[in-house]
Amino acid sequence: MNYYMGVDAGGSKTHCLIVDASGEPCGVGISGNGNHQTNARAEHEIAAACAQALNEAGLRQDEIAFAYFGLAGADREPDYRVLRPMIARLQYPRTEIACDTMIAMRAGSQASHGAVVISGTGFNAAARNRDGQELQYGGFGYLFGDGQGSGRDLANLSFRAAVRAWDLRGPQTLLQELVLRSTGFSSIPEVLDAMLDEGYEPPLQLAEQVFIAAEAGDAVAEGILREQGTELGNAAAALIRRLDMEEDHFDLVLGGSILSKSRTDLMRESLAKRVHETAPNARIRRIVMEPVVGAVLSAMDRDGYVPQAEVVECLKKIMIADRKGEQES
Repeated sequence: MNYYMGVDAGGSKTHCLIVDASGEPCGVGISGNGNHQTNARAEHEIAAACAQALNEAGLRQDEIAFAYFGLAGADREPDYRVLRPMIARLQYPRTEIACDTMIAMRAGSQASHGAVVISGTGFNAAARNRDGQELQYGGFGYLFGDGQGSGRDLANLSFRAAVRAWDLRGPQTLLQELVLRSTGFSSIPEVLDAMLDEGYEPPLQLAEQVFIAAEAGDAVAEGILREQGTELGNAAAALIRRLDMEEDHFDLVLGGSILSKSRTDLMRESLAKRVHETAPNARIRRIVMEPVVGAVLSAMDRDGYVPQAEVVECLKKIMIADRKGEQES
């Protein structure tokens, strides 16, 4: 029986999952921040999650057919010069490293190739073609070419629209009232004084106010969502062009709280419209499995193992979040 390991190492937690070839979970490990860019102990956290999973499964490193590591912070070659020896020290016979965006893609795609757009607190987009070539965008900010469709960006745009409605540089919008209600300030000048004098920053929860206003038919909020949805789609479309995927049939996977939990489809519809202008055969899908399961599927892909439908269905049922209390008790 072959065993496959997937690792999802993010900025707040690291998940490790070992399954057998039938898709049955054998071992789970959970630890802290596994991003080497933000945590000097990232190697320790990744090793700890892997050790937990191996111990629960009763396996050794050399019994893992393939281990696939989706790592936050695996963005550029300088990162890989740090990460390759880090993962090599874990002593698994066959491994591969990728940005955690790629395992999110695999968690929603029916194949090992495709594209993904993630909009949560931050933004990322990535794609992999049939030849295995990969490209990614995002995470570095507006000056580096990113759009403004992340949760942080939408919070800022929500606040900006409220300010412009108050000072008459922009159209009137429900966002003025919603921003004040959400932040607890009595007036826009009061918020501005707090920002200029006390270092106050518009909270992330203001992103949700854009969706609330759009759901109520507010034209400004609707315009923000359409514009930023189009820009997210533009990022995916550019990757698709660069990888010569325009005529391919593939899944474009949408992930992150902004795209998966939004209260209106305006942003997703604008994203899909822009992508289909470039790749009419792309299928828009949401992530259907936990990202760490996408890492397991990637391990299977790299081992040349094609899981049957019943194996995939088994993997879909795995919920690492349900194990958190058990692992930490």
